[in-house]
Amino acid sequence: MNFSYPYNATPQEGGGFFVQFVDLEEAITEGDTLDDAAFNAAEVLTGVLSYRLDHGQTIPSPSDPAGRATATPDAKTQAVMLLRDARGDRSMADLARGLGTSWAAAQRLEDPHHWPSLKQLERAARVLGKRLVLSVE
Repeated sequence: MNFSYPYNATPQEGGGFFVQFVDLEEAITEGDTLDDAAFNAAEVLTGVLSYRLDHGQTIPSPSDPAGRATATPDAKTQAVMLLRDARGDRSMADLARGLGTSWAAAQRLEDPHHWPSLKQLERAARVLGKRLVLSVE
């Protein structure tokens, strides 16, 4: 699953750049330089996606970048999005039973404010019929 969301970085009068995401209209920020704008874009993307996860809101798939800059959310937000996608229609109770743990402990795996261990993520992936694969870019 791709988590690189495209954004537009528009130069502002007087300097700096205004950043707005293509797929998440509420995700806006700015930066004095393009590097600052890129850093702030990743931060605001993480915040918006975490908010949507917390409130059960839909998270759109990223659009084709089409030459635009992209940003990705932090690792724990990506992990939550991956687990929710992998779980699909299976209930949290099914996941908890498969993990041999409580419903509350299983639910923490899908909490963007919780840092699950790699061991927990690997076990959850296995229960869901998936395989955990890490990548550094």
